[in-house]
Amino acid sequence: MGEDSKYNKVENAVGCHVEDAVTFWAQNINKSQEILKISSGLAEICPQAIPVFGNPDFNKIYGGCFSEDKCWYRCKVVKVINNEKCRVLYIDYGNSEVLRRSEIVEISENLQFPGVAKKYKLWGLQISANIDLNQFDRGRIFLNSLVFEKEMKITHKIVHQDGTIVARAECGLLDVGEEMVKKGFVELRKSPIKNKSLNAKMDFFLHKNVKSSTPKWTMSTLLNSRVTGSFGDMFLSEKNENSSVDYTIQRMSDVTLEKIIGGQKLIEEIEKLKEEIHSRSHQCEMLESTIHKLVSDLEKEKKACEESLDCMENRLLTYVGTTMKKLAISFEKLKEMRQNHTSAYFGEELLEAADRVTKEKLVMPQSMEVLKKIWEIYNIYQQEICLCKDADEIQSLILQRNELQCKLYKAVEEFIVEVDDLPLFERLETLKKLQGSLKVAYGQTNEAENSEVFEEFFEWKNARLEKFSRVRKLTDASLQNLVLNFSKIIQFFDIESAILMKSEDVAFNVDEVLKNVEHDISQEYDMFLTELDEKDQKIILNMYSMIMRKILQEQDLINKVNQKYLESCEFRNQIVKWLDVTPNIDDLLLIKKRVKNIKAQLRWKLVEKNNLEDSDNYSKSEMVKINEEISVLQDNMFQEIYNEQEEYEKLIHLVQNVFPELPFLHPEAGILKYMNSGSLIVSLERNLLNAEPVKELSIKHPIMCSTVQDQKFLLKGYIADTNIETQIIERAAKYHQVWKELKEESCLMQPVFLFLCKSDPIMYLMIPYYAGANLGTLQMTAPLIVQETLKVMKGVARGLCVLHKADIIHGSLHKNNVFALNREQGIVGDFDFTKSESERALSASMTLNGMNLISPELRKGQPPSPASDMYAFGCLLYWLFIGKQEIKTNSDGTPQIDGLAMDDKVKSLLSQLLCYDNRMTAEQMLNADCFLSPDLISVPLESEGTEYDHGEQRSEKDVSDEMQDNKSETSLDKDSDGYMIDQNANSK
Repeated sequence: MGEDSKYNKVENAVGCHVEDAVTFWAQNINKSQEILKISSGLAEICPQAIPVFGNPDFNKIYGGCFSEDKCWYRCKVVKVINNEKCRVLYIDYGNSEVLRRSEIVEISENLQFPGVAKKYKLWGLQISANIDLNQFDRGRIFLNSLVFEKEMKITHKIVHQDGTIVARAECGLLDVGEEMVKKGFVELRKSPIKNKSLNAKMDFFLHKNVKSSTPKWTMSTLLNSRVTGSFGDMFLSEKNENSSVDYTIQRMSDVTLEKIIGGQKLIEEIEKLKEEIHSRSHQCEMLESTIHKLVSDLEKEKKACEESLDCMENRLLTYVGTTMKKLAISFEKLKEMRQNHTSAYFGEELLEAADRVTKEKLVMPQSMEVLKKIWEIYNIYQQEICLCKDADEIQSLILQRNELQCKLYKAVEEFIVEVDDLPLFERLETLKKLQGSLKVAYGQTNEAENSEVFEEFFEWKNARLEKFSRVRKLTDASLQNLVLNFSKIIQFFDIESAILMKSEDVAFNVDEVLKNVEHDISQEYDMFLTELDEKDQKIILNMYSMIMRKILQEQDLINKVNQKYLESCEFRNQIVKWLDVTPNIDDLLLIKKRVKNIKAQLRWKLVEKNNLEDSDNYSKSEMVKINEEISVLQDNMFQEIYNEQEEYEKLIHLVQNVFPELPFLHPEAGILKYMNSGSLIVSLERNLLNAEPVKELSIKHPIMCSTVQDQKFLLKGYIADTNIETQIIERAAKYHQVWKELKEESCLMQPVFLFLCKSDPIMYLMIPYYAGANLGTLQMTAPLIVQETLKVMKGVARGLCVLHKADIIHGSLHKNNVFALNREQGIVGDFDFTKSESERALSASMTLNGMNLISPELRKGQPPSPASDMYAFGCLLYWLFIGKQEIKTNSDGTPQIDGLAMDDKVKSLLSQLLCYDNRMTAEQMLNADCFLSPDLISVPLESEGTEYDHGEQRSEKDVSDEMQDNKSETSLDKDSDGYMIDQNANSK
C-alpha cells in the first residue's frame, strides 16, 4: 500500500485502455508534452530502426510500428514463440499480442521513458465470480464507452504494491462506479473498507489483538509478512477475502487510534534495527576483507625485501668490478661524443654559415645601376616611337634614341666586363650546397621576430660554451684525480718498485672517487643528450632563418645580375651592326615580288590546264606535263612563302627589340598585320592551290584538299565578314602561338596558313591531312588495343594540358577531332574559330553512339571550363575501352562505370573524370597511374610520307543521311564546324 500522502489525491486523466469491468488504464492530462516528446522521438527513428534478430532480451524495451496509422508502441518481449513470431506485452497498457519479429525494433536508451499510463481499479467494486463470458465482455465494453478518451476526475483511495491504484472515477456528473453497478456488470465488495487510516494500519491491529488467540508461528508469519512488504498485498488481495478478514475487521472497532500509531512506530523501530544490523554485518565483512588483503600485501613486501637483500649482497661481491666496467663504457661514449657532437651542439655550423653569407657575399656591380637608369630612358624612347603617328616627330625621336643607343652600348660593355670578373656560378653553387646542408639539419624556416638575431645567437652561444667549459673542467679534474689515486695504488703494490710507500700514502676513499667520476661524466654526457628547451630552439631557428633569408637574397641578386648579363649580351650582339645602319625591307619586298611572279605563272598554267580539259584536242601527255609544271610552281611558291615568313620573323624581332618604328616607316610591308595574326596570315588564293573536294569526308559540305611539296593539306573555309574576321584571326593566332612554342611536342594539330579569298568573303585555314587516323574511323576499321589506347589518349591529355595552360578551352573534343598517328601518337584537332567556347561546346557533334559528351554542368547552363573538356576526354576514354559493348548511362546522363571489366587504374581515372564536380585536371591526369607505365613513350610525329584523315570524317550512316538533303543546298554552305567551301567545285 502506498504512503498516506497519496490518499484522496485527485488528478485529471484521460482513459486509454480497458482490461475488464473494473480495471482500466488512463493517462494524466498534464503529461501531454511528455507523450508528444516520446511520440516524436520514436517517429524519428521509425524509418531507420533495424528489426530485432536473434534472441530478444526479455528485460529490454522494444518498439514497433504496429497499427495502420503507423503508431509506435513500447513493449517487452514476453515469449519467443518461434523464429518468426514473438508474444509481446505493451508496457503502457498491459495487453499482449503476437507479432512478427520484423515488426519489433530495439529502442535506444535515450528514447526509453517511464510509462505515462497508470492502471486503475474502481473503488469498492468487484466482478461477480459466477459471471458468464458474454456478460464479462459487455461490462468491459460499457466501461470502455464511459472512460475511453474521456476526461475524468480520479480520487485515489489505495495504491497496491504492483502500482495499481484503487480509485473513484467521475466523468462529468457521472460516477463511473455507480453506473457500472446500475448496469449490473459489477457488484459491491462484501467487506468494503472506507476508513483510509484503518486500511493503512490493519497489519498492526492483527499483530496486537490476534496475538493471544494465534499460535506463535502464525504471529511470526504475520510479522515477517509485514516487514517484507507482502502482508499488505495479501490483506488487500481480492482472493484473500475470507472469514479471518471479517473477524479481524470486527476486532478493529475496539482498538483506539493511539494504540495503532504506537504499534506502527514499534514496527518501524524494528525495521530500522534490522537495517542497522545488516549494515554492521556488511561493515564487518569489509573489515575482514581489508585485513586479509593487508596480511597478503605484508607477505609480498617481506618477500620482496628478502629478495632485494639477497641481490644487494650479490652485487656487493662484484661492486668494484661492475663499477669500473660501467665507468669505462661511459668514458668511451664521452670521448666519441666530444669528437662528433660538439660543433652541432653549439651551432658551429650556423656560425660558419653566418660568416660565409656576410663576409663572402657578392654585392651588386656598380655598373648595373648606371645601366639600369640608361635602359629605363631607352625603353621610354622606344615606347614613344611605337605610339607616335607623326612623321616629323618620329624622326626627332629616332635621332634622340640613336644617341642614347650609343651610351647604352657603352654601359652594356662596361657591365659585361665587370660581371665577367665575378665568380657568379661558383658563388651560386656554394650557396646551393650551403642551403641544402642547412635545410637537412634544421628543416623549415620562420619569420625572425627581431633584427638582432646574430647578436642574440652569439650571446647564447657564449653562455652555452661557458657552461660546457665549466662542466668539462669538472670532468677532467675528476678523471685526473682517478688517474692520480690509481697510480699511487699501482706504485704501492709494485713489489719491484724502488720507491718506498706507506699505507697512509694510498689511504683514500675509492668509492667516493669512482662516484665523483661517474657523476661528472654523466653530467657532461647528459648535456649532449638533453634536448634544447623552447627558448634555445627559438634562438637557433631565428639564426637559421636569417641565414637562409640572406642566402635567398644573394641568390636573387646573382640571378638578376645573370639575367641582366644575358640581356646585355643579346642586346650587344643585336645592336652592334645597327649602330650606324637603319634596317630596310628590301629583302622582303624582293621576296614578295618573286611570289607575285610565281603566282602569275601559276595562274597562267591553271588557265592552260582548264583550256586543255575543255579542248577537243585533249592530250594526256600534255596534261601530265602541265600538271608537273603546276606542281613545280606550287612548290616554288610555297618555298618563297616560307622565305617570306622567315623575313617577317626577322623584321618582327627588330620591331620588338630594336626598331619599333619599322611598321610606321614601311606600312606597305604589313608588319603589324602579320604580327597580329600570330605569323599565320599569308597572301594566297585558294585557286592557286589546285584544290579538289574530298568526297569521302563530307558529301553535304565538301572540304578541299591540296598537295604541296608531296604532302597533303586540307583547306577549311570560314565565312569572314567584317564582324567576325577579327575574332577569327585572334582565335587562330592564339592557337597558332601555342603550337609554335612546342610544335610537335604540343600534341596539337598544326595550323599551317590562314589566307583570305579575294573573290568570296571566305577565310581559309590550311591544316595537315591525317587520312584514316581519327578515332571514329579507327574504331570502325581496326580498333586500338589497350596499350595503343593509353598511348594515344596520353598524347591527347598532353594537348589539352598545353591548351589549358594557355587559357584556351577546346570545347569540341569528339571522336572525329582526335587523331592517332601511327596508332600511338595522340593529336588534338583544331576547332571552329568562328564559334565561341559556348557555341563549340554545345554543337551537335558532341555526341557519341547515344552518349552525350557535353558535361552535366554545361547542360545546366554553366559556361565552358577546362573541366568540361576533361569530361569529354573521359567519355572518349570510356568509349575506347568498352569497345562494342552497350553504353549504359546513369539518370544524370553520365556513363556507368561500376560493373565494367577493365583495369582498376583505368576505372579509377574514369571515376575522377566522369563525376559531377572536382574533376581531375589535364596536368594531374598526365600523372595518373595508368599513364605512368614505362612503355607509354610518345613516338615523334612524321611530317612527310603518311596521309591522315581529317577530323570531320563521318560514318557511313552520317554520309547516307546527308546525301538526302544535298539537292536543296546552295552554292555556299557551312559544315558542322562552320567551314565554307565552293560546292560548284564538285561539278568539275
